[in-house]
Amino acid sequence: MKLNEIQDLIKFVAKSGVSEVELETKDVKIIIKTPAGKSKEQIVVQTAAQPVVQYATPLTQEAQTSAAPQSAAAKESAASNDDESRYVVVKSPMIGTFYRSPSPDKPAFVNVGDDIAPGKITCIIEAMKLFNEVESDIKGKIVKVLVNDVSPVEYDQPLFLVDPN
Repeated sequence: MKLNEIQDLIKFVAKSGVSEVELETKDVKIIIKTPAGKSKEQIVVQTAAQPVVQYATPLTQEAQTSAAPQSAAAKESAASNDDESRYVVVKSPMIGTFYRSPSPDKPAFVNVGDDIAPGKITCIIEAMKLFNEVESDIKGKIVKVLVNDVSPVEYDQPLFLVDPN
């Protein structure tokens, strides 16, 4: 099951008002629970054994302390610039750790000025020791990277600004 399909399922459940949905295929089991009267979903995704790319990147004290203020500053500057309103914001589909490249010694998936198309991998988000590739849903050019590499991200947090073609 692709990430886009999981996201669509989550959105559908949130809009429908159903309190619990369980979907199981041969590779994936997904349980989505929404507490009565609340709008937040609890999502449990279990996958069958799959090869997982893992790499170790220890964070220094300096990197940990500088990551949060810079990402907050990036959010504020993105919100304050009126000329950036024409750009499409690519948001995080989940909570986890943001990685720009497949491993520390490899180049970033995308950089400022790169063209992207639907299906192109833009980054990886690690959640619970699973490395999830985030694919682009739109065609355009990367204008700005809003998150530092190896930074924690929240659900729906802006990751990239894209100028749609």
